[in-house]
Amino acid sequence: MSATGDRTQAPLQPHRHSPRRPPRDGYGVYVYPNSFFRYEGEWKGGKKHGHGKLLFKDGSYYEGEFVDGEITGEGYQHWAWSGNTYSGQFVLGEPQGHGIMKYKAGGHYEGELFHGLREGQGFLEDQDGQVYQGSFHDNKRHGRGQMIFKNGDKYEGDWVRDQRQGHGVLCCADGSTYEGQWHSDVFSGLGRLAHCSGVTYCGMFINGHPAAQAKKIVVLGPEVLEVSQGSPFTLKVQLQQDDGDIAKSESGRILKISAGVRYVQLPEYSEVSFFKMDEDHMETPIQTPFGFQCISYPLSIPMSWGLEPGSNVESARADILLSKRDSEPVLDSGAFHGQGDTPSILPARRYESCCPAVCQRVEQGCAEFVDIFLGPPPPGMQPFLFLPSMLEKNGNRPKGGQNPPEMVHTVQELPKGTRPDGTTVEPSTSAYRGEYVVMVCDVTTPPFLGHRLPTTFKHLRVLAKRDSQWPHVPEDHQKL
Repeated sequence: MSATGDRTQAPLQPHRHSPRRPPRDGYGVYVYPNSFFRYEGEWKGGKKHGHGKLLFKDGSYYEGEFVDGEITGEGYQHWAWSGNTYSGQFVLGEPQGHGIMKYKAGGHYEGELFHGLREGQGFLEDQDGQVYQGSFHDNKRHGRGQMIFKNGDKYEGDWVRDQRQGHGVLCCADGSTYEGQWHSDVFSGLGRLAHCSGVTYCGMFINGHPAAQAKKIVVLGPEVLEVSQGSPFTLKVQLQQDDGDIAKSESGRILKISAGVRYVQLPEYSEVSFFKMDEDHMETPIQTPFGFQCISYPLSIPMSWGLEPGSNVESARADILLSKRDSEPVLDSGAFHGQGDTPSILPARRYESCCPAVCQRVEQGCAEFVDIFLGPPPPGMQPFLFLPSMLEKNGNRPKGGQNPPEMVHTVQELPKGTRPDGTTVEPSTSAYRGEYVVMVCDVTTPPFLGHRLPTTFKHLRVLAKRDSQWPHVPEDHQKL
């Protein structure tokens, strides 16, 4: 480089032509005795001073300002061993002040440095494209700052040695947000999580998980709920923790109600033995915790459940009959979805929610299904009836606790729509007497924190109306 300040690199002089002593003043080239350093540039009083270039034997070099023999001022440095480069301010041979560091592996840093390390305010983009802007200490994110992760999540808050710690807000790409305390890069302490499914949890977090999270659905009331034919009933539901306490910190889960009828009716002398299904309506029986299986059965739901403000009332029905598909329970999926560098919250994908007519939203751990009816048997579901008097006449009363399916051939099926004399039988407007099951399942979508609560079952027994005979059994059949 010329003494006039031209930055064009001067041809390197052969080692044998280099002076044995550094030049005093002006422009000159000098190779140090250990031959590791070679300098060409401006000199003053025998020291590097002004603009010059210092080359290292491994291929590294510095080009920029020198003061009294030291690298100080504005300059550019390349490290051959790492491939990194720095352009900015130097003090006594080290990057210090403000500058830009570019990393061979990808990414760059622009901001303040001290003794070659990130220190103070700066902007860092890593090799994955993640961006942090805020405070640094000892080369690490430390203090107040905000970061955008590669999956689109955004965090703004406190940092301690490259980890989120203190108070901060996380906005996830799927729409979930968390605001509260952090420790060691996870939720820890008091906070509020608003999940993209609509579920909110306000309370204590431990090691990234809600401390008072719901673990089960519980239907309140007696072990067996008895209901008269044609009468509505109400189910009060709680979300409970493992210890039985109500999960009051949690709101917004969507619970869906459905029903089933006992596939084989017990006890032996129940008037409704079982339902015969047409081949076109056959389904896989659902196992219940009561020692028997059930097949799905329709519920009648109040119209008010399914109406939204401004909806078309003319197109709404007074009650909505659940189909076989809608009445199938949704069991715990057990799925768990991670989010990379951020806490495992949810997949970014959204799903369609269930029909609002059969669902209720949980508020502070509680929900209520009001004025539910068991509807009449749907087409294709034919009840087999037998009465004690019928079995006694035929001599086929079961003995030894045999199950009713062995007695099917002795049971007389009701005529389909007509009496023996040819008169019409009015179809039933309510459920037959017998054993039923009501199921409440978690259909929150997407699942809250990656999994749903297991389905709960309530044993339901339909009894005859007081002081009345069965409305659907003709008198002449009762006398058989």
